[in-house]
Formats: sequence, C-alpha cells, structure tokens
Amino acid sequence: MNELLDKLGDFFGDRPGFLPLLGLGLIILNFVLQLVPGPGSGWFVDSNLLLHLGLVTSIVGILLIRVLR
Repeated sequence: MNELLDKLGDFFGDRPGFLPLLGLGLIILNFVLQLVPGPGSGWFVDSNLLLHLGLVTSIVGILLIRVLR
C-alpha cells in the first residue's frame, strides 16, 4: 500500500495539472452529453454524475498541487 501511495505521489508530483484537467474534461463531457440526445439520456445524464465527479476531481487536484510541490 505504501508503494502505491509513493508511486501515485511521484506521478502527480511530476504532473501537477493532470487532475484539474481531468476534472475539466469530465465536466465538458457532461455538458456534451446533456446536449446530445440519445440512448444514454437516462439516469446517467439526468443525475449529472460526470459533473459532480469532475468538480470533486478538480478541487482535489488543486489542493494536491499545493501539497506535492
């Protein structure tokens, strides 16, 4: 478990903007899914799951930037 945390810390330390960009990508994907009607317009789109995951990922990423520098 410690090795996994060390590897994750090194990975995110070398790429400090990765998590906020990933979160932004999830938010944009949620927006696109809201605009495009199709077979995926059930609970997944109605619940805005990607929007919430993207927001949490971005906030955690911004907080980790300060910790890992």
